[in-house]
Amino acid sequence: MHRGSSDAAKVRQLMRRLGEETRGPGRVYLVGGASAVVIGWRETTLDVDLKLDPEPQGAFEAIARAKDALDINVELAAPDEFIPPLADWRARSVYIVRHGQVDFFHYDFYAQALAKIERGHDLDRRDVASMHARGLIDPDRLPGFLANIEPGLLRYPAVDPGTFRARVHTAVAELREAQG
Repeated sequence: MHRGSSDAAKVRQLMRRLGEETRGPGRVYLVGGASAVVIGWRETTLDVDLKLDPEPQGAFEAIARAKDALDINVELAAPDEFIPPLADWRARSVYIVRHGQVDFFHYDFYAQALAKIERGHDLDRRDVASMHARGLIDPDRLPGFLANIEPGLLRYPAVDPGTFRARVHTAVAELREAQG
């Protein structure tokens, strides 16, 4: 079922509801458009992508109720479903807020940027540029992160390593050029 777009207020309501309605501690990571609207480089997003790690008890029941109550699309999706996880991604994830026993974070922006670069849509490229413009990523670090995950790309057959590498180098060059 398609629901309406979500703005920052809806995403914040979702976080509050999840924190109040779950029955145990955990962490919820915002991904993609959810991060974009909360930080403010986009007005709305179609889907609120989340990663639960560790999953708060009762999270799925709370998400089901919130989807209907808030008219919001929620998907469980994170960069590590599309590219290998970056070492220490949790440590680089940015804390947002705590509701109840649940801590909310923005999923590691370097992992988000690499996943968006790999996918390569126009909106993804704009998102990466917005991350850079807000100081959330340093383009000079992207090739090193890519080098660290390249051996794991074998487990992601949809990803062509050569094409991915070329896209990262192109993105880095474009971001440096935008820097001036």
